[in-house]
Amino acid sequence: MCNKKAQELTGRYHPEIIGKRWLDILSHDSNTVIKQQMFKAVLDDSINYKRPNIFEGSIVDSGKKEHVISWNMTPMLSASGVLEGILLLGNDVTVLKEREASFKKIDDTLKNILSNIKEYALYTANLEGNITYYGMGFESMFGWEKSEIIFKHVGLLHTLDDVTHRLPFILEQTRAAGRYEAETYLVKKSGESFPVLLSISQFLDADSKLAGYIFIAKDITGEKKLEYQIFQSEKMAAVGKLAAGMAHEINNPLFVISGRLQMLLDNKKTARRLREDLKIIDGQADRIRNLVDRFLTFARKTSPNEEDLDLNKVIRNALPFLTYHKMPSHKIKIAKEFAAKLPPVKGDLHQLQEVFINLFINACQAMPVGGTLTIKTVNEADEFARIEIADTGSGISPENLKNLFMPFFSTKNEGTGLGLSISYNIIKNHHGTIDVESRVGKGTTFIVKIPFVKKGA
Repeated sequence: MCNKKAQELTGRYHPEIIGKRWLDILSHDSNTVIKQQMFKAVLDDSINYKRPNIFEGSIVDSGKKEHVISWNMTPMLSASGVLEGILLLGNDVTVLKEREASFKKIDDTLKNILSNIKEYALYTANLEGNITYYGMGFESMFGWEKSEIIFKHVGLLHTLDDVTHRLPFILEQTRAAGRYEAETYLVKKSGESFPVLLSISQFLDADSKLAGYIFIAKDITGEKKLEYQIFQSEKMAAVGKLAAGMAHEINNPLFVISGRLQMLLDNKKTARRLREDLKIIDGQADRIRNLVDRFLTFARKTSPNEEDLDLNKVIRNALPFLTYHKMPSHKIKIAKEFAAKLPPVKGDLHQLQEVFINLFINACQAMPVGGTLTIKTVNEADEFARIEIADTGSGISPENLKNLFMPFFSTKNEGTGLGLSISYNIIKNHHGTIDVESRVGKGTTFIVKIPFVKKGA
């Protein structure tokens, strides 16, 4: 027997089905033999072992449309247990399968979107602190693949100090209060630490018992850089006023001292031995004058003498000045990676050259036994020129890095600590930014960004 649905799906009338071998009318496409073999294997199992079976196959109707059928095969036994036949109940699940495929596609799309979010990372850990799941943005933020990090302790993502002291306290607070949030530093696979806003919540099971922890980390590197730049600008403004006042106060007595020294040196009656001592004093007065000039240069807010400049050309013309500063040029290799057809920037040629010369000198001085100075220019989305000046020197320690652009801060015995401060102000006056990245033992990279001339401006 067969019902109307079987006739509808197979495209055959009742007389064409009754008495025929069911497998012969199962399908009409090129995969018929394979489908028949699979169907027969499940059917034989029900017959031989007299047990129900479930099988999912397909039927192509008379309109050539394929229908996915979920078959329930039930052996029909007599009162004495003799097999008399098989009852096939087929449920057309085509629409459900289509919806399932659609939902899977949506789910895959959402997973793809979430996995590419770089500012946030979501992961969970059990009560022992082992990572049991990672999702949204984890791989792009930390660089770990699933096979490398799953079931590893969450402490792998924290600094050594955090693992030893802070992490146990954080988890204890989460257990007690249900949630914990704080700014901290996490560690990438590469070993690089970076600032995050870390939120931790309790992960409860079906019985509302604590089963683990949910971590959401937000990368706040950009916010911290902006905070630092604002803080630096405010400090620069305050110290600039102080430097200007100091320079003027020093200049007045220095002018008197220099004048009197010159009078004594011009006096023919001054003894030779005294004259030699006076020349030494005059030399030291010159040093003070030069230092005062640096103060005034730092404090003076001079507007750039703007013109359209090709930064590649500005940098090329600044490089020869290294020879005048007794740099170990024979030990240092200079690698240039200039972007082709870099759009012009609006700026002061002499001021920008001062910045680049200062950065070149610092890079060379960081490599006293030699190394590589890499100078790279990049076009950033036709908006900014990005200039990277990298050395392979000893690097800068984190405690010194945060003070690098502060006036009068220097790690050199003979440095005034004003070179980078002046460079900072020059780039700021050009509506640009200057940042630094450094790893001890690896080297330092200064990154300067200056906006291109706007089209039509």
